[in-house]
Amino acid sequence: MNDRRSFLFGALAVPLLTAVGPWQLMRKATAAAAQDPVPITMLGTPRGERVWFEPQGLWVAIGQTVRFINKDPANVHSATTFHPDLYGHERRIPAKAKAWNSDLLLPDAHFDVTLQIPGVYDYYCLPHLAHGMVGRIVVGTPEDVGWTEEPYYQSSQLEGQRGTFPEVQALLTKRVSPTHQ
Repeated sequence: MNDRRSFLFGALAVPLLTAVGPWQLMRKATAAAAQDPVPITMLGTPRGERVWFEPQGLWVAIGQTVRFINKDPANVHSATTFHPDLYGHERRIPAKAKAWNSDLLLPDAHFDVTLQIPGVYDYYCLPHLAHGMVGRIVVGTPEDVGWTEEPYYQSSQLEGQRGTFPEVQALLTKRVSPTHQ
């Protein structure tokens, strides 16, 4: 009788474990990927006459970490939010969000920031703001608690010109899961 029970247990357990094992591995891989920082690269032409963030605009989920990476061999760069506490600029981040400043990043250096508050974050490169090196991150969606529509989201300049920000709606419609970026 014990042999029969052992056989039945084995016959049922092996397929179950086979089905559960890959699912658990897939869940762990998805969770790990969700924690990987989403990269924003700081770039420039070899002589430094043009500098930019790539991508200039990005959507991320609440709680996602963004990694700014300086891949410009000719320049130092920063990722600095528009905020009165940082060089007297107007606030262009959610009211409850903390301002950030990476300080100057040498080539191949990086800076991480985790965005917990939904809304729109506008940022710039401190030494290259006059050259139009700006970017925008949209965190979450307008349906999230705490999201506010603020007038700075609307740009008076044509998108694509130096120093302009991508439109919020365009970033929301192009959003993808951070695990697939």
